[in-house]
Amino acid sequence: MADLEKLKQKYNPVIATIDSFAEFGAKVEAVDLAGEQLHIKATVPSQVVANRVWDTIKQVDPTYSDLKHEIVTAGGPEQSYTIKSGDSLSKISKLFYGTPNKYNEIAQANGIANPDRIQAGAQINVPPLG
Repeated sequence: MADLEKLKQKYNPVIATIDSFAEFGAKVEAVDLAGEQLHIKATVPSQVVANRVWDTIKQVDPTYSDLKHEIVTAGGPEQSYTIKSGDSLSKISKLFYGTPNKYNEIAQANGIANPDRIQAGAQINVPPLG
């Protein structure tokens, strides 16, 4: 019989990643056992966030044989984001892609000529990485 608490601890980074996007509408709906596997049911707001969750799953266990996941994407491929004071495209890239080095993809997708010049309050779209 699978140990629910042990599996929850193992996959806690996945649950934490989903929870970290709560302000965008991400929600963990269930964490329980499905036979011998941990079952995580969640809704995320975009394919961008789903990809970030998927990356976390693969970091925890590349085979994820003890995980059954139902992660539903509620929106489209892109993730909308309102720039906050103190933000940079590198910081936004780190949040959504796990690396600060993809800021140019965000700049290009939004027609931002100079990534160092972004305005707090501006709405941008974070594209999924190809």
